[in-house]
Amino acid sequence: MSLQSVAWAQTAAGGGDASPGLLSLVPFLLIFVVFYFLLIVPQQRRQKKQREMLDALKKGDKIITSSGIWGSITNLDKDTATIQISDNTKIRIQRDHIASLRATNES
Repeated sequence: MSLQSVAWAQTAAGGGDASPGLLSLVPFLLIFVVFYFLLIVPQQRRQKKQREMLDALKKGDKIITSSGIWGSITNLDKDTATIQISDNTKIRIQRDHIASLRATNES
């Protein structure tokens, strides 16, 4: 009987307090905040920078595609770009596949 009364006393004293349940969530919230600032925010910044670069493209820009093709833009549409990759070779790609601009002094 004494063990049963001790167990009853422990639950009655701590039964009305909701803070142990909330305290168990604090580590998960901290992990989420760390992941947010280490993973999500930098990814959003990269996407914004890439979108700004794509919006600023113009004819004559020297670019590198996501597949590694080097070329110069000869024509731009809303969703596509025509790229000259050699004297007689032009290809048409989606604008989203342009990875970066090349420096003008690179060949």
